[in-house]
Amino acid sequence: MLTVYSDRHRLHHGRAELIDGEMKPCFEMPRRADFILARVQQTRLGDVIAPTPFGLDPLHRVHSRDYIAFLQRAWSEWHALGRNHDALPLIWPVRGMRQDRVPQDIDGKLGYYAMDAGVPITSGTWAAVSDAADVALTGASHVRAGARGVFALCRPPGHHAASDYMGGYCYVNNAAVAAQSFLDAGARRVAILDVDYHHGNGTQSIFYHRDDVFFASLHGDPRTEYPFFLGHDDETGAAAGLGFNANFPLVPGIDWSAYSVALDAACARVAAYAPDALVVSLGVDTFEHDPISQFKLRSDDYLRIGEAIGRLGKPTLFVMEGGYAVDAIGINAVNVLSGFESVA
Repeated sequence: MLTVYSDRHRLHHGRAELIDGEMKPCFEMPRRADFILARVQQTRLGDVIAPTPFGLDPLHRVHSRDYIAFLQRAWSEWHALGRNHDALPLIWPVRGMRQDRVPQDIDGKLGYYAMDAGVPITSGTWAAVSDAADVALTGASHVRAGARGVFALCRPPGHHAASDYMGGYCYVNNAAVAAQSFLDAGARRVAILDVDYHHGNGTQSIFYHRDDVFFASLHGDPRTEYPFFLGHDDETGAAAGLGFNANFPLVPGIDWSAYSVALDAACARVAAYAPDALVVSLGVDTFEHDPISQFKLRSDDYLRIGEAIGRLGKPTLFVMEGGYAVDAIGINAVNVLSGFESVA
């Protein structure tokens, strides 16, 4: 299997995030991609190539122009105030506050375009983010050219980023950008299967009113788990998208026996949709030793996830999302890809 990877991901390395009431070192770090790449090479999964630049147009197909412009300029506006530390928001426009005017001050902009304080912006964030999108777009181009499966080793991840806000370590929604690129190249239908522990709220919101992208997500129940405000099973789409969104919220502590039932149900929905291409938001933070998650999957279970996806028989782009048990992240991610490859 071909892997697309950019070393520029390491230009984004936040110093800290606000979690559990404290400023702590970011769980989302460059070593995540390093371990995955090392495992790809160790297992001889296939060739590793650099991304092709695609410019801003594919990003504008999914994200608002104002939001992308904000990401491009945020660090320079922050740094112009003499601030050399990471940029993080400190206020959000909650219920009853106006959201029709974007503040001019960078502190206001950070709150306007963010859903949490887990998205530090550094001097290299935009370079890493734009390259991650190019990684996904390059992977999609190889799937369109006939590859059965391609791995887009994206970092930072993307599935929490919506059309006009960032959050949960995510800035540009790489999976959504890739899905839209399939449609723009002539696909009639695209499915996105999100197996990250946390609900892909950004991806859901981008496609919620559309019927040309089917979104299915297996994740921790939002009644007790981040992102809390999306991911319930009664969110099934709206308007033209009604019936094209399927959430499978799962209780803490489940192992493969329960997870596999939900995975089979999600795959059945994908198969019934009959997409021309499949995008998998590949998070492996469902692992039993992940520091910020509550599922109990083991490394061998990721082989079975890959096999289930492989049995769908669809041209498939895997887009890397979460996974924070760094020592095991390469094993678990590549196990999914190996399981997929094992299905003829």
